[in-house]
Amino acid sequence: MISTERLDLLPLRVEHAAEMAEVLADPALHTFIGGAPLSPQALLSRYERLAAGSPDPAEQWLNWVISLRAEGRLVGTVQATIADRTAEIAWVVGTPWQGRGIASEAARGLVGWLTTQPVDTAVAHVHPDHHASAAVATSAGLSATGIRHDGEVRWQRPLH
Repeated sequence: MISTERLDLLPLRVEHAAEMAEVLADPALHTFIGGAPLSPQALLSRYERLAAGSPDPAEQWLNWVISLRAEGRLVGTVQATIADRTAEIAWVVGTPWQGRGIASEAARGLVGWLTTQPVDTAVAHVHPDHHASAAVATSAGLSATGIRHDGEVRWQRPLH
C-alpha cells in the first residue's frame, strides 16, 4: 500500500472490480484513450488477468486502486508497468472525483514510491489535447518530450 495525505493506493484485487466498474462507467473517461467502459463482468476478467501478473518475466505489472479515505470509497486507479528499469505509468480518476487533485496526488505518491525501487525512469504517455492529464504529469515531476507514440506525447522523469 502507498499512502498520501488523502489517499491509500491499494494493490488491485479481483474483489475491487464491482466497485470500480461503477467508478469507471462514464464514457467520457475514454475520450482521450479510446474504447468504452467495461461491464462489471469484463472488468472482473481484466482484473483477474492483471492480478495474475505479466506473462513476460522481464515485465512487471503493478496496479493499485485509489481509495479516498474521507469518503471510504474507491475513486480511480494508478498503474506502473516496469521493464528495463523504466516504469510506464498511468492514472484514471472517476468523473465525480475529478478536479480535486486526486490524480495528481496519486501520481505523486506512485512516482515517490518508484524512487525507492530499482527503476531509473518514469514515463507517461498523454494525449496532446488532454490538459488535465498533462497537469497530473507535471505535478508528478514528469516533463514533456518531443517524442510521440501512437499520437500521444511522451512525458518522463529520471528517478535516480
